[in-house]
Amino acid sequence: MRQAALQFKTRIRNTSITNNNLEVRKIILNTLLAILAALVFWYVLIIGNMVFDIVQRKALEKETLALTNEIGNLELSYLSISDSVDLALSSSMGFKETKATFATRKALGSLNLDKNEI
Repeated sequence: MRQAALQFKTRIRNTSITNNNLEVRKIILNTLLAILAALVFWYVLIIGNMVFDIVQRKALEKETLALTNEIGNLELSYLSISDSVDLALSSSMGFKETKATFATRKALGSLNLDKNEI
């Protein structure tokens, strides 16, 4: 047992931790370059989406401005037409004035509270 432990210790001392193999360096370089390419692609994708969103927002702002102007014109025409609406115009269009009827309630004094029917 002692001899096996001694052989194990000498083999560990003679083993080099660093590996100067050229293939390992190529694999590490290729991996780092692939990661860099993926990050560049992701960056370009994010920047492209941001630019597209900015262009779309500017187009929507122009459309909002056009709709706001149209709403203003419609409000102005509504106000000018609403001044001309009166009772004569409504009767010429076939509308009739109605007589209002309201629901009424009996006064509390008329209830017979003396009887307890429970």
